[in-house]
Amino acid sequence: MYSLIIDSATKILYIALVCDKKVIYEEYMKGEHDHAKNIVFLVDEALKKASIEVDDLSKIVVGIGPGSYTGVRMGVTVAKMMASFKNIPLYKISTLKLIASGSKGITLSMIDARHETSFAAIIDVNKNSYVLDEALYENKILLESNYEYVVNEGEFKVDPFYVISNSTLVEEADLLVPNYLRDTEAERNLG
Repeated sequence: MYSLIIDSATKILYIALVCDKKVIYEEYMKGEHDHAKNIVFLVDEALKKASIEVDDLSKIVVGIGPGSYTGVRMGVTVAKMMASFKNIPLYKISTLKLIASGSKGITLSMIDARHETSFAAIIDVNKNSYVLDEALYENKILLESNYEYVVNEGEFKVDPFYVISNSTLVEEADLLVPNYLRDTEAERNLG
């Protein structure tokens, strides 16, 4: 069974292809607002490496944010389209859980949200549970919290098996909505 993982909500575009208990392909591509030009290329590269077609995928797992507004939309849109057009089960996972997945224990997972704030959560990775729920926090408050490890959007290691086993099935792929956690800056400026 082939599982494709896509996350584009951070500064790193993450693509992985797993077959049962073996990682076939895994790529961490650093970028600055250019995930759109690379996401389809990397998915295609992963499929070619395994000598399979999209139709051979058993599931697609996508990080739904929070994170970069445009980045989140890219990954979710590509995953939704592939799942919908090819009738492949679509699963979702929080990007904060995805970037914390390679850690152990109580992990502070942070994605910069500008202005001394972060989208964040404190996750007990071993128990797959939240110690501090996902939200927009002031960095000062986060850094005063109790945790053993810290991961951020620019430096993380993913455990693709954790991601696959802790993702949630999306009943209707077309209705999947990214988790933005706040309005865009343009929306905030209009208010």
